[in-house]
Parts: sequence; C-alpha cells; structure tokens
Amino acid sequence: MRHLIMHMKNKIWKKVLKAVLSAAAVLAVCVVILEYKSDYKASAEIRNDAPVKTKKTIVINAAIEKVWRIFCDVDKWSSWQNEISSSKINGSFKEGVSFDWQSNGLTIHSTLNTVNSHKKIVWSGPAFGSFAIHSWKFKNQNGRTLVEVNESMEGWLVALFESKFQSGLDTSITHWLNDLKTESENIKIR
Repeated sequence: MRHLIMHMKNKIWKKVLKAVLSAAAVLAVCVVILEYKSDYKASAEIRNDAPVKTKKTIVINAAIEKVWRIFCDVDKWSSWQNEISSSKINGSFKEGVSFDWQSNGLTIHSTLNTVNSHKKIVWSGPAFGSFAIHSWKFKNQNGRTLVEVNESMEGWLVALFESKFQSGLDTSITHWLNDLKTESENIKIR
C-alpha cells in the first residue's frame, strides 16, 4: 500500500512539474515575442500618449554653464547621482552618440537625439520591456539655472505595471534633480 501511495505522489508531482515547466515555457515565448515585436522610435520630445510620464523642475543656485558642464559629463554621473552605479559615453556629447549606464539595477543603452548647447538635451533608450525618452531643458534665471525634466516610458512591461513604473519614475527624477542641484551648488571648480 505504501508503495502505491508513493507511486501516486510521484505521478502527481511529475504532472505538476510538467505543468509548471510548460507554463514557464509559454511565458518565455510570449516575452520573446513581445520584445521582438516592440518597435520604439526615438524623437525630439516625449510621447504624450505614453502610459507613464513625469514632469519636474528645480532651480539651481549656480550658473547655467556650470550645471551644463556637470550634466554633460556622462562618465562622472555615478560620482554625484546616487541612483547611477556606472555610466560611460561612447564618444563626445553630441547628437547620435550613445552611452551606457546602470540605474537602480537596470542596464540601459541610450542615444542622444537632441543636444542644443546650454538649452536642451533629449535622449532615448530601451530597457527590458520598456522604452524611455528623457527631455532636459536648461534656462538661465539671473545667474541661477532652471532645469525642467520631462520623461515618458512605454512598452509591454510598463503597461503591465504602470503604477509601479510611475512611482519609480517620479522618485528617480526627484532624486536626480536634487543630486544635480547639490553637485552644482557645492562643487567649487568645474
């Protein structure tokens, strides 16, 4: 009797394991298809119809030239931006040049779409299941600098976890602006 019970338990576990593995395989195929079929396009502005977007501003008590130099030095982002663990630009800071960076555990490959000196920077790039467009505007305000950030995120993973991505984006941009303000106001020579 004991042998029969063990045999039945083994059969049940094998069926459960087979069902779990089958579901995992179907899920993996769906993810591959979704990634393959995703067609993201870079642009000079964020996508207003994206499921996740944010707009934030900050005034920095530093000259626009100083803020611009700090911001455009991609290779040094991780030295002042706490959420970025590494960053490396693949050339000079100009339109068409890409850079690779890690933020909050994500590895991102971005491309500069717009670089209008001391005025505007737009870049975009994909990360697993998502595509983001970042737009940064810089305005001189009597020796201080107004920085405005607009960002949109889209993609199948973003649509699936929209509120999580929205919360994460809002928090991240707030940190980024505060870190840029701290670096720009506290560093003596740049």
